[in-house]
Amino acid sequence: MITLVTGATGFVGSHVVRQLLAQGDTVRVLARPASSMRALESLDVQVAQGDLRDASAVRKATRGVRRIYHVAADYRLWAKDPSEIYETNVRGTRNVLDAIHAGIDRVVYTSTVGTIAVRGDRLPDETTEASLEEMIGHYKRSKLMAEHLVLDAAARGLPVVIVNPTTPVGPGDWRPTPTGQVIVDFLRRRLPAYVQTGLNVVPVEDVAQGHLLAAEYGRVGERYLLGGRNMTLHEILDTLSVYSGEPSPRICLPWRVAMAIGYTDQIVARVFGREPRIPLDGVRMSRHAMWADCTKAERELGFRPGSAEAALGRAVRWYTQQGYAVPVVPHHPRGRNN
Repeated sequence: MITLVTGATGFVGSHVVRQLLAQGDTVRVLARPASSMRALESLDVQVAQGDLRDASAVRKATRGVRRIYHVAADYRLWAKDPSEIYETNVRGTRNVLDAIHAGIDRVVYTSTVGTIAVRGDRLPDETTEASLEEMIGHYKRSKLMAEHLVLDAAARGLPVVIVNPTTPVGPGDWRPTPTGQVIVDFLRRRLPAYVQTGLNVVPVEDVAQGHLLAAEYGRVGERYLLGGRNMTLHEILDTLSVYSGEPSPRICLPWRVAMAIGYTDQIVARVFGREPRIPLDGVRMSRHAMWADCTKAERELGFRPGSAEAALGRAVRWYTQQGYAVPVVPHHPRGRNN
């Protein structure tokens, strides 16, 4: 069976590829000629060169394919030209959907927990629908627009399933992602303070496994949150401290102060012609903890995520080994699996 993976050179996509190969699939990846292939180094994959935004390249990549994992996304909280985010996330998804042919029995679309509405009365889940007006920033807005395209395709009878990863962490985040950059900044002692917020943290390896489970057991047109443990940012930083030996910041910034710092950074970035180090959309998102109820995937897919703390520990070791931070002598907590 030939399986196509878009976004295979990225963090989650490369883990999906590894697990597909482990179960015996022939894997084809759609990658731009300029893309770095280091995440797939030494892996036996077919490479279809092309851009997700090129409909003809996408159609060509799907020839002879039985399944598609559409993992690719422009995951940025800031872009000089926001239209680039929509071109990849919305137009690219439309191209994948248009390329579905009779020989394809399942398409798994990778969305995000960011498309799940935040509600104060209970933990949000897959039934908590959000409007475009509620989406903070171009990334979230584009992903919700793409999700709507996928749901419309399912209503027309196309075999598509949606997975919504929460906050994957672990090894292999070469770029790194915005979440990975927080870990790198922590290791480089560039986080003197934190804000009162929270994330649902899940091992990236388990997110990849959740994609495969969704292909096998997911119901067409359904969304599945692939998440692990709801943690405050303070808990996450304390865990990073345990595994790295670096001190955890103790100053908690009020949200308005964080916004003021973000605005200042925007001005400085504009003056010096650089990308903001503190994207305003990221600060805006932090006003609400991105916690979620992820039990649907456990019930329907058999999804069983591992330890979020251990995944953070693996991330610390990987970033350190790859030279993203100065190596330190880690302290491994007694009784914790690594």
